[in-house]
Amino acid sequence: MKLLDIGELTARTGIPASTLRYYDEIGLISSVARHGLRRQFPPETLLQLKLISMGKSAGFSLDEISGMFAPDGQPDLPRPELHERADQLDRQIKELTALRDTLRHVADCPARTHMECPTFKRLVELAGRRAGKDGRKSLNKKERA
Repeated sequence: MKLLDIGELTARTGIPASTLRYYDEIGLISSVARHGLRRQFPPETLLQLKLISMGKSAGFSLDEISGMFAPDGQPDLPRPELHERADQLDRQIKELTALRDTLRHVADCPARTHMECPTFKRLVELAGRRAGKDGRKSLNKKERA
């Protein structure tokens, strides 16, 4: 088995060596040897790093991601949590799509002023209701704590 040193992992993944050292220290990846002062990693570390990057992109914390690997470093992906995160992303995509459409309307609105535009007024009203709901959710979470 050809080991990859930390410099080669950095070159192949674009992940800084400092991040790789941190991941090694917290147990997300494991170096198996040293060549001088340089850490050496098994080839399967490349897959682990790709999965870590994907998990971070999906919004998982490093603690959550660490739970997605078996003790031998092989992926052990929790399907229910992945479904829940996918559902959260669907909700976020809908919200971002609505925000994008609102921004485009505001930028292109033919009304003389935005306050003369009925669509703009409706969008502002909807945004205010959403903000109120979000504020109530935050208060309810604080009350439960």
